[in-house]
Amino acid sequence: MKIKITVKPRSSQRKLLPVDNSNQEFIAYLNAPPIDGKANEELISLISDYFKVPKSKVLFKSGLKSRQKIVEILD
Repeated sequence: MKIKITVKPRSSQRKLLPVDNSNQEFIAYLNAPPIDGKANEELISLISDYFKVPKSKVLFKSGLKSRQKIVEILD
């Protein structure tokens, strides 16, 4: 499954919110700053917790250094 994520780093809360009911687009609020991949690591952890999959099943398809990301969750 591929999902679109808009990342909001340095947020006061840590959460993943769906934009609509289709579970295809999300907004991720992260505590970590976008430095040295810390925000991406936190995002992987947040996605794996939300979808209840191992972290190794979460892959970035595009947007590794962008706030707009496409992430694939492997079955």
